[in-house]
Amino acid sequence: MVRTARCALTVVGTAKASLCGQIISYTIKRSANAKHVRLEVRPETGLTVVVPKSYDIRQVTHLLEAKKGWILSKLAKYGNLRPPATENELRSGDAIPYLGRDLQVVRRQNRGDTDSVRLERNRLVVSLRAGKGRLELVLEQWYRMQAATLIRGKADKLSVRLGLTYNRLIIRGQKTRWGSCSHKGNLSFNWKLIMVPEPVIDYVIVHELAHLEEMNHTKRFWELVGKHCPQWRDHRKWLKDHGVELAVRLFA
Repeated sequence: MVRTARCALTVVGTAKASLCGQIISYTIKRSANAKHVRLEVRPETGLTVVVPKSYDIRQVTHLLEAKKGWILSKLAKYGNLRPPATENELRSGDAIPYLGRDLQVVRRQNRGDTDSVRLERNRLVVSLRAGKGRLELVLEQWYRMQAATLIRGKADKLSVRLGLTYNRLIIRGQKTRWGSCSHKGNLSFNWKLIMVPEPVIDYVIVHELAHLEEMNHTKRFWELVGKHCPQWRDHRKWLKDHGVELAVRLFA
């Protein structure tokens, strides 16, 4: 005789967490059979955290923070991720990513005719024209300029190391790509790379330069990438884990 197993899941309750500026609702369930914590994201129910019987619920918030990249990616895939509310717009004192570290935004007003951004150690001092300058737009323009300068300089040096020559280099604002290489030898990079650690930027540039020789992702292509960027797997994983996080933090 086949016996039907009794449901071993018990709903503990619902809660909310702030992940990269997004308020995420989730359900906590206890399982008498589970040995480890399990995260589930489904279109109809959103995020569910299944924990063992003896698990300390207070540890859930730390777990969600550690897995925020994966969680936000899944929620975005199923349409359960909403853009930040208007009241959560960037303000003075907020932290924003720059080359893999967080910088504090300091907003100031000036009486001149121009806006400016100045990097001071761990701060970005943004001077805005009274009643005219918009913090997000001024910062985005500055980020784009920084990205163009840094990426062009790195691409020129790395192309010499790889013994390859590209045609044009373009800085864009792609939604889903960090970089691309065309059959004409044109390279395109996402300006949001200025937010990630420099070794990761180097990986993306090497990746696209390698396409000048191998317009594919075959074993030979990855061998070429690995020759000039041995840690490429770690850098690719970093982008996978944090890419969505960057997208929802600033300039989303």
